[in-house]
Amino acid sequence: MRVFAGIYPPEEACAHLAARVGTLHISSAGLDTRLASRVQWHVTLVFLGEIPDGRLPEVDAALTTATHSTGTKPARLRIAGGGRFGRGRLTILWAGLTGEVDRLTRLGETTRRTLARAHLPFDSRPFRPHLTLARSGDRVDRLQVDADRAALDAYEGPEWPVTHLRLMRSQLTPTPLYTELARYDL
Repeated sequence: MRVFAGIYPPEEACAHLAARVGTLHISSAGLDTRLASRVQWHVTLVFLGEIPDGRLPEVDAALTTATHSTGTKPARLRIAGGGRFGRGRLTILWAGLTGEVDRLTRLGETTRRTLARAHLPFDSRPFRPHLTLARSGDRVDRLQVDADRAALDAYEGPEWPVTHLRLMRSQLTPTPLYTELARYDL
């Protein structure tokens, strides 16, 4: 089973961001930009990849340990700014985060250490907090992607507390399907 640990912004923050995304070129009718549905908007804290079903209790125990060691005050974040990963066919447009991102980064580091102690696999690439908005590839002109990125640079949404971490199953279908397996209060 393919899994990740992530946080999801509250509906108010997603609605605010959706209003901005609706003005971008990536939202233009008729373009196949593989626009992510707002119910899928999340920040992947740790991607574990394929985990055998029998190891899910170990993942659960590791995430429980990690979230209990983070302190009592939730991090406060805003969706703000944005950028692009890749070029051409591999272009991904994303929204960034501001606020107490350092606390989120520490949670990610703690989670990775806990997973490593349990000998569980995870992606070791550096944490780059973002929400994927679209996989526009080369279906959107580069100048339009740059204009969308500039519009996101000026964006700042409402502040919200990170109250829990979710363990999610990710199924790779034409439209990715994410299913919550567990929730951990912070």
